Amino acid sequence: MKYPSFKDLIIYEDNDYVVVNKPPFIASLDERGAAGEINILRLAKQYVPDAQVCHRLDKETSGALVIAKNAEAYRNLSMQFERRKVKKVYHAVVDGQYHFEELLVDLPILNDGNKNVTIDRQEGKRAETYFTSLKFYKHYTLVECRPITGRMHQIRIHLATQRAAISGDHMYRGKPVFLSSIKKGYRLSKNEEEQPIMKRFALHAKEITFKGLDEQDIRIEAEYPKDFATLLKLLDKFDS
Repeated sequence: MKYPSFKDLIIYEDNDYVVVNKPPFIASLDERGAAGEINILRLAKQYVPDAQVCHRLDKETSGALVIAKNAEAYRNLSMQFERRKVKKVYHAVVDGQYHFEELLVDLPILNDGNKNVTIDRQEGKRAETYFTSLKFYKHYTLVECRPITGRMHQIRIHLATQRAAISGDHMYRGKPVFLSSIKKGYRLSKNEEEQPIMKRFALHAKEITFKGLDEQDIRIEAEYPKDFATLLKLLDKFDS
């Protein structure tokens, strides 16, 4: 895999923070068992030696990721995350038609540490997400997701509790989108195996708002990466 240059990922920078539009398939931090693999933290440290990643996105998730350039900036944002003052907006494509209007899913999440995440009302930690449908297709819905807390897989599992799996999210029963399933008369040549339009689940961190050290709001929007934009374009064309 060819890795992008860190500078090309930057969508905002000041003296304290860098915000990147994280590409899919690159981890935010060092992962167990992935010793030699490049990740955003390593790329950031080559750019600013004291860089610290302030939160994480799942490896497959693309979008806005904030990196602190110094310890004070990191502490400042950590406190905001702890106090739930950071506003995050994600976009997801889900299988099926769903009419969510500021739906609040308030279900505790238990993470057993082995990437096994479950809803657990006894042992789980508080987790809240708001969902609003943005656009309806025949077989899919574009959904805005606003997590108030930051639990692992939170958006994915909260959507799954509504029987609205994110397209391509096998872990939560989401199915990949194939062009043949939305385009009438689409034919593959005989020995060709069809690839899904997106080779990952359709989740993108669209926007983040937090306060800088000067208490001023910093609001950053991250454009869709190519695969997500292509999926929406094809749904507009063949599934609307």
